[in-house]
Amino acid sequence: MNILNVVTKDKTYPIYIERGIISKSAEIIKDLYSGKRIGIVSDSNVNGIYGDEFSKDLENAGFEPFTVEVEPGEKSKSLSVYERVCTKLLEGGITRSDMIIALGGGVIGDLAGFAAATLLRGVRFIQVPTSLIAQIDSSVGGKVAVNLEIGKNLIGNFYQPEAVIIDPNVLSTLEDRFFSDGMAEVIKYACIKDRELFEKLEKLNIDSVKECMDYIIMTCCSIKRDIVQIDEKDKGERMLLNFGHTFGHVVEKYFGYSKYTHGEGVGLGMVHMTRKGENMDIVAPGTSDRIQGLLERYNLPVEYPQMESKVVEDTLRLDKKSSSNDINLIMIEAIGKGYIKKIRKNNLKQFI
Repeated sequence: MNILNVVTKDKTYPIYIERGIISKSAEIIKDLYSGKRIGIVSDSNVNGIYGDEFSKDLENAGFEPFTVEVEPGEKSKSLSVYERVCTKLLEGGITRSDMIIALGGGVIGDLAGFAAATLLRGVRFIQVPTSLIAQIDSSVGGKVAVNLEIGKNLIGNFYQPEAVIIDPNVLSTLEDRFFSDGMAEVIKYACIKDRELFEKLEKLNIDSVKECMDYIIMTCCSIKRDIVQIDEKDKGERMLLNFGHTFGHVVEKYFGYSKYTHGEGVGLGMVHMTRKGENMDIVAPGTSDRIQGLLERYNLPVEYPQMESKVVEDTLRLDKKSSSNDINLIMIEAIGKGYIKKIRKNNLKQFI
């Protein structure tokens, strides 16, 4: 078993990475939690595959679990679904001394984590991510949130879990599109911090990369752990993790979170920003072609869609990395070297 410890100002917690570990989750949780009541938040897809066995393992370990199920997809990260989840958790008997478990992908981790952060002014929770994008990114670091109609992740908190339990084997049940979705975030890590990882991904493909998942998950989680320990509250270094996200979120929102997945949006954003950077002579020539080639290798779209520029600009102005007059855009000088570029909001048009 690989164990990474995340050390923040207020909490230290482990990330466990091991094939088959989902069946040992109850034993791990027993070492972390001496109570009985556990509220599991999951979506209907994941719950249909893992829910019964996961709950049974908890019961056999002496816990009293119950499940709150939501519909899969980004639209469950809403205030109305958040309210229903909180209500169901309370009806199930959750108190401040109990435990919530997020069993699912990034949407479930964000939704359940935000419920845990705010319900009864804070209930402990554990992340059990079941998608690649959640295993390498969203389950680590304590960012939890829900969306508003006006934009993504605009209501949220920093609330660290008690532990993250990652089983690479569960990725075998992912649809191909959603495996590729997670690979966009892997490529992001390589772009901002790890040239060696990028070059390794260039030698692999969508089939062979699955044999290297332990290494990939460990590498990405290590990068994120190191960044979070430097900048837990996203004031500086942690912004690098948003490479591709600024324009990726625009694509997601513009098409109603239905045409493009999160990872597809991020991939499009990475190519878009890198091409703009090359045109401005602030990114090494040929970088965008390499990123585009890698995205295509992992079956991700690369053609940035046509959108109404005024709507794009209005969405960008709501970006969480912005201040009253400026916005922080994440760029790369070259593969493996990310940095933050502050621009005036009135200069946004050059990037649109």
